[in-house]
Amino acid sequence: MKTARLVLLSTCLLGSGAHATSFVISTDVTVSLTMSSTKGTSGSFSDDKIVLAAKDDAAAFVASEGVIRGARIQAAFLRIRGVVNEPYSDQQLATAILML
Repeated sequence: MKTARLVLLSTCLLGSGAHATSFVISTDVTVSLTMSSTKGTSGSFSDDKIVLAAKDDAAAFVASEGVIRGARIQAAFLRIRGVVNEPYSDQQLATAILML
């Protein structure tokens, strides 16, 4: 269902001539909402110690466009990907961690 919503959203944005940045922002918000939801077995990442500890690393990762990869951000990526089955990029996940 989440994938269908994302596809519908991207189709609407791209079909209406929206800029790529609008799509990226919408995708990042969707990732963030998915990460902080309490639905299913994923629980909430907003109280996950590993993910929260990666906020500083996530800021460095986003600011450096992925060049700076700390140990905490790598651990958070592994934790999130172990729970969330969607294929999000590292940049999307790092941005979502900052939004928690």
